[in-house]
Amino acid sequence: MIKYGRLLGKVRIHPLFWVVAGIAILTGYFWELSILFLIVFIHELGHAAAARFFSWKIKRILILPFGGTCEVDEHGNRPIIEELIIVAAGPLQHIWLAGGAFLLETAGLITMESALLFHKFNLMIFLFNLLPVWPLDGGKFLYLLLSARTPFLHAMKKTLISSVIMLTAIHLIMIIIAPFNLHLWIVVLFLYLSLWLEWKQVRYAFMRFLLERYYGKQSGIKRLEVIEARGTDFIYQAMEKFQRDCKHLIHVDSIRSMDENEMLHVYFAKKQVNARLKEIVSND
Repeated sequence: MIKYGRLLGKVRIHPLFWVVAGIAILTGYFWELSILFLIVFIHELGHAAAARFFSWKIKRILILPFGGTCEVDEHGNRPIIEELIIVAAGPLQHIWLAGGAFLLETAGLITMESALLFHKFNLMIFLFNLLPVWPLDGGKFLYLLLSARTPFLHAMKKTLISSVIMLTAIHLIMIIIAPFNLHLWIVVLFLYLSLWLEWKQVRYAFMRFLLERYYGKQSGIKRLEVIEARGTDFIYQAMEKFQRDCKHLIHVDSIRSMDENEMLHVYFAKKQVNARLKEIVSND
């Protein structure tokens, strides 16, 4: 229980939240903001508790004016099933929150109006987070689905491209239905910014993924996956085919082969980052 209690020490409030809180007090919407804060806080604690259960390294739990995020220091080498549980742990909190609000209303501890408002916000946050847009939970579910079938780098890129397409469609619908809703504009612009920053960091995230494998921090290996490559391919082209939950054997020209650890050693230790496979592979 102590290790879960320490999660509260990871909570950080974004400065913009206090600005929004001040505006809410002045405009008479502090109660609504408090309900949103409670729901988002418990949602993110759900992610964090699941991550702590699997001994993931948690950087912080950041509460934003319109949502939150549980930031972890893991880079794609933990089992997909673990990450799936951690991502699902957030949305699952909304189920007992809805039940708790119902019981409080039934017991007369909160008014019907407060309960209806709570249910409205709870459902809104639940459905919003399931949109297939990174970094929302729905976007992470999409990424995990792609990761189970495609290489790490390709899965990440496909997720971000799909997220931009989906967000653009949502944005167009928003312009038609609620063009002057300031909160929606802030959320949409925040998601565009998050996707842009994530795209800029794709290669960095990929390098961290490879480095963890090089230093033996990969866990949850389920199978050996053979990568077919040509001798004229660059070493990084072969590594771009590395997949989660797999150990790789690289066949070069269907004649010679090398283990992924040998390839990573050549790339990171020997610094042969622009080498072609025919230059580094050894004969069987």
